[in-house]
Amino acid sequence: MALRMVTRGLRSKLLPVFTPSSLLHSHATSFGFKEVKEEDKSQLVGNVFSSVASNYDLMNDLMSAGLHRLWKDRVVSKLNPFPGMKHLDVAGGTGDVAFRILETVNSVHRRTFRDVHEDSLQEETKIYVCDINPNMLNVGKNRAVERGLGNHQSLIWVEGDAESLSFENESMDGYTIAFGIRNVTHIEKVLAEAFRVLKRGGRFICLELSHVEIPVFKDLYDFYSFSVIPALGELVAGDRESYQYLVESIRRFPSQEKFAAMIADAGFQKVEYENLVGGVVAIHSGLKF
Repeated sequence: MALRMVTRGLRSKLLPVFTPSSLLHSHATSFGFKEVKEEDKSQLVGNVFSSVASNYDLMNDLMSAGLHRLWKDRVVSKLNPFPGMKHLDVAGGTGDVAFRILETVNSVHRRTFRDVHEDSLQEETKIYVCDINPNMLNVGKNRAVERGLGNHQSLIWVEGDAESLSFENESMDGYTIAFGIRNVTHIEKVLAEAFRVLKRGGRFICLELSHVEIPVFKDLYDFYSFSVIPALGELVAGDRESYQYLVESIRRFPSQEKFAAMIADAGFQKVEYENLVGGVVAIHSGLKF
């Protein structure tokens, strides 16, 4: 694992790469390796996730050999949840991150307030699971029922767009997005919305598949991505095209350094990232002051 802080100097060097004329503000955007109209991307991505929703958890386990569970645990440990917090988990339809946050909050509550009556504080905890795809949200709601959390007052399921959130300014203590930001049309709009809804002192954390730079490992990873994952999608889910898009979208996503600069440009401070498994995934974070 490697943890890197993005300094002001680095940010200033990288920001010219992300000028409106060079990225994200054009009338065309990427859908995997294809160029599509901006207004079409959301529907295309929606079709992908509607297709994969029912097998999403199984495929995550198969594609990552179960490592995605450890990566999400790492995200929650960085978040440091606490009783009474208001948290927004974006693109979190299946509930994987939200369930972990709630479990951690409950654990902290039991350890800290075991001799004190603090039910009211526990009741104030609100974890909003926001996803643009209703099929993914339904998977999460069903999983909540299976866990006995179907009517839990702290879990709130919201169908919404990461680029235009319905939440008030400075209303959230934390914001997470796991394996979702590379699928949006305008990354900078998502980051701006994250900054807007976070309170001062709030933390932004993004878990995303990223870029491997170690030469031999990169070759193996490329072979696995383009040869194994689509074939696995076809075998298990009967859907090769969706998983072909997923691996292509990773290659089109900005590098760790460039994405960190975009987070800093959105207004976040103390921006840093941590590579896991040699850069197969990266956890980026920043604070709003």
